Amino acid sequence: MPADLPVSFDDVRAAAARLKGVAHHTPVLTSRTLNSLVGAEVFIKCENFQRAGAFKFRGAYNAAAQLPPEQLARGIAAYSSGNHAQATALAARELGTGAVVLMPEDAPQSKREATAGYGAEIVTYDRYRQDRTALGQALAADRGLALLPPYDHPHIIAGQGTAALELFEETGELDALIVPVGGGGLIAGSAITAKTRHPGIRVIGVEPVDGDDTKRSLEAGERVEIPLPRTIADGQAVSTPGEITFVINQRLVDDIALVSDDEIRNAMRCAFERLKIVLEPSGATALAALIAGRIPHPPRRIGLIASGGNIDTRRFAQLIGA
Repeated sequence: MPADLPVSFDDVRAAAARLKGVAHHTPVLTSRTLNSLVGAEVFIKCENFQRAGAFKFRGAYNAAAQLPPEQLARGIAAYSSGNHAQATALAARELGTGAVVLMPEDAPQSKREATAGYGAEIVTYDRYRQDRTALGQALAADRGLALLPPYDHPHIIAGQGTAALELFEETGELDALIVPVGGGGLIAGSAITAKTRHPGIRVIGVEPVDGDDTKRSLEAGERVEIPLPRTIADGQAVSTPGEITFVINQRLVDDIALVSDDEIRNAMRCAFERLKIVLEPSGATALAALIAGRIPHPPRRIGLIASGGNIDTRRFAQLIGA
């Protein structure tokens, strides 16, 4: 493990201690049917059962809990298409402060309602015409709030890495770890954990085929910006990797696989029918890559992170219906 990365395995372990008794220790599922289908032993870390419905609570709480008391008392700001919004709102509530969240106008209604339900104030913007980072920074500065970005922050990354830490503690050594990639926080934290615990492991990220900014960036050796993706995987609709996450992922991620919207739908259907779990599109991309054969020569023991399950029944039925 390189010693000069902006996040260390010690940071992940400290985050795990901070989250103990606050975040859920989510289950790891297996399926003989899935194993037979892909020709490997698969262990699914079900972050759809995490508080606020996705892995994002780990990072948001870990970051918010480390704010100075006087800053925490003034409140927290965030920008997000949904899952980080909910996670930040819940973390703020748990820590006794308020949250203001910038969300795109076309964010899923269920995610907006959940964010408001946790007590956050929501401010909307047009994701295709406005720069959410600039808007979020201005909002936080104007109101004197601490801005917690969705992925490009050392404490966020360390918190996300605790999901993989729990997975390895339950499964022991794995040959590969497959992780969804949006801005790169989950895979960065996961890769730090994986490569520290098992240096020979393959860490494979998964992006929507129309949102391949991380794949392009890793191939180019620098951060590449693409048009904002239009994909059913709204949590992975990112135009460029984070600065901090890219530094980590460039060093530790072995490959990026791409999946189509149809392959994502199929994985959601498989998870529902075979595993009896509900996954949102972004939460199903790692499973989609495995089922669709996007992982060449799958090794014997594979871990994958099902990163979230925040989707309402109407949208779920629309996506997986025949």
